[in-house]
Amino acid sequence: MIHFLKKWQNWICAGSLIIIIIIGCRLYPHPALKDSLPISRTVYDQSGKLLRLTLAKDDRYRLWVPLNKISPTLINAVLLHEDQWFYYHLGTNPYGIARGALVTYILHGHRQGGSTITMQLARLLYQLNTKKPWGKVKQIYYATKLELLYSKKEILEAYLNIAPYGGNVEGIQTASLIYFNKNASELNIPETLLLAVIPQEPNLRLRCKNKDTCLITNKNILKARSLLYNQWIKTYPTDNNVAAFIKLPLPLRPVSKLPFEAPHFSEQVLNQYPTKSNLMTTLDLSLQHILEQQITNYVSSNGQLGIHNAAALLVDTNDMSIKAMIGSANYFNQTISGQINGTSIKRSPGSSLKPFIYGLGFDQGILHPQSILYDIPMTFSGYAPENFDRHFEGPLTATKALNLSRNIPAVWVESKLSNPNFYQFLANATIHHLKSQQYYGLSLALGGEEISMQQEANLYALLANQGKLQPLRFLLTDPIKDGKSLLSNEARFMVIDILSQNKRPDETTSAIHSPFPIAWKTGTSSGFRDAWTAGLFSHYVLIVWVGNFDNSSNSNSTGVKTAAPLFFNIIDALQPKVTSKDLTAWQAPQTLKKVQVCLASGDLPNHWCPQTGYTWFIPGVSPIKVSTLHQPVIIDKNTGKVACPPFEGKQIHTEIFEFWPSEIQSIFKRAGLSYRSPPSDKSCKKTFKNTHPPHIRSPHAYQTYLLRSKLKDHDQTFIALTANADGNISRLYWFANNNFLGETPPNSALFWQPELIGNYHISVTDDQGQSDSVNITIDSIQ
Repeated sequence: MIHFLKKWQNWICAGSLIIIIIIGCRLYPHPALKDSLPISRTVYDQSGKLLRLTLAKDDRYRLWVPLNKISPTLINAVLLHEDQWFYYHLGTNPYGIARGALVTYILHGHRQGGSTITMQLARLLYQLNTKKPWGKVKQIYYATKLELLYSKKEILEAYLNIAPYGGNVEGIQTASLIYFNKNASELNIPETLLLAVIPQEPNLRLRCKNKDTCLITNKNILKARSLLYNQWIKTYPTDNNVAAFIKLPLPLRPVSKLPFEAPHFSEQVLNQYPTKSNLMTTLDLSLQHILEQQITNYVSSNGQLGIHNAAALLVDTNDMSIKAMIGSANYFNQTISGQINGTSIKRSPGSSLKPFIYGLGFDQGILHPQSILYDIPMTFSGYAPENFDRHFEGPLTATKALNLSRNIPAVWVESKLSNPNFYQFLANATIHHLKSQQYYGLSLALGGEEISMQQEANLYALLANQGKLQPLRFLLTDPIKDGKSLLSNEARFMVIDILSQNKRPDETTSAIHSPFPIAWKTGTSSGFRDAWTAGLFSHYVLIVWVGNFDNSSNSNSTGVKTAAPLFFNIIDALQPKVTSKDLTAWQAPQTLKKVQVCLASGDLPNHWCPQTGYTWFIPGVSPIKVSTLHQPVIIDKNTGKVACPPFEGKQIHTEIFEFWPSEIQSIFKRAGLSYRSPPSDKSCKKTFKNTHPPHIRSPHAYQTYLLRSKLKDHDQTFIALTANADGNISRLYWFANNNFLGETPPNSALFWQPELIGNYHISVTDDQGQSDSVNITIDSIQ
């Protein structure tokens, strides 16, 4: 062994030195080949369909994929055609260079370079002119340098990603995507063999039979593919069917027909994620095409009404992913400024934000869906809002006021909000461009601040997501965030339930009936510049805008007349693709209750309420009291006036009248609203209540009741609430600290389970509005 080492020590040292040099070169810091040239960026929809391929900074279409993402068949074909000794040489093949020099310079035959793949990579990277001997020397130098610095895998990967494929198309992934609309890992053998020979003859010379596909007419390329196929079948086992396909023309998609889908959406994600080159988005191209077609049809058929532009946004509330985005009616139409993304610019929302004012009102105990609001002339610290139609509806339920979009009730609710008020709600909803609160006053209820369609989609989505505000998702890799709660689950459901009762504008016997509920609201900006319809259906939020980007006015442009028809056209077109199952957002929370109320007053019905109904009620939050609106009046049949006691010998009968507060009565008169006031007679004293108030029998006043601190399922503490009342009383309503507990007939028990220790004010009110109360204390016992 020692003799062997002495004999070959020089060679061993030389070999070791070479190995050390190579290792040192590999370890020495040097840029990755991937970073040597700028690359293009791609945008895909959720299923991998190409939406956009951008030019690199040097105006080339160039993508980069790892070697393991390229078809092994293609790699073998390239090596077979260009450099069969690639894995065995150090950047140059002496035999190939000598053969090329002999044919080119001595025999004066067809020019041959004898270049290896590494040499070709060096020529492409360093832009060498290799037609002259000195250029060939430089090419050999740089090829050797590449072999020292990079592995064979890195060199082959780089070559396949920057090889020329005709025009400004470079790289195998780019060529596969452009010409065959597939990834480099999905190529078949005929496509593989064609792309393997193109870099040696990148002048494609295409003949296009139609606008979508072309055929290669370059005879050198076709001949080279045939020769490569003959080599291929000698080297690799191949299905006999491939021979038939090789003889057929292979259609290519021309570069000019690259997809340009969802242009506004693609541009937004490219700008929003500037460091990402491969953008896998949440967009559903099939849904995008449906919305685009509906907008195109709608604008083209309503041009006589001055409607030339529209935008729409579709969001899946399950994961907040954007499924379709149309920023304008026509991206390429300069007359409508079509390249502006209408979903991201700020416009006045009109009344489309009113549902959130009502939602806050529900949460703060100001009203419930059947509360009576007054659509009458009102002034709020000098601010006197008007209705769109300049008319007044008088008293109406909160449900009707919202669905009819009455301005004055909405402003009244807004004026009662606190912690948060509506301004604070919008600020919490990431509407960060707000001016000072004093600037708006109460005008926010009527669209006093501009927001974008994307911001409005965020807000409407919280109605489906338990009142939580979550950010929109553009990419499949965007995280699904839990969000922050802006409305309670109960309040958001009450809002969505109200909006689902809003009839669609074309609701006739022939109108399309959706298999799923639809909750929607319109909005119109002042000056008829913006028409909105926003809403929810199935598990989607849809926002539609109609108007003009130049802020021009159009008297036909209102939410209900222009935006709502387009809104429902889109929903009708989407029906075959939309599910009607598992819609948890439309199911009432278990914490919500239904309470019977007098429909005329919105309060618990008294004995004389002529018509009752039910309303959603948040226990401990929603306002509730016994109605005093309807009262009996004894009428003298002879005079038609109130009968004065004593009544013996008089012809009398009893009528029920509505006793509105005096300030409401006067407003009714000023507004010209019809109102049947009770007849009066100043000569006698009227007493309308002819019963004694109820009397609480249990619990006893000022007593302490013990609450077990550790309760078992079968051992719970209840307190019986009972009271007696006059014979003509049918219902008693129980409250604890003004929180409604339930109702019972007189002398019947309501069993109440206190949840907390402390002092309680227990009260009972009968159906004539008379009441009794006691104070008790709840303490705990081990």
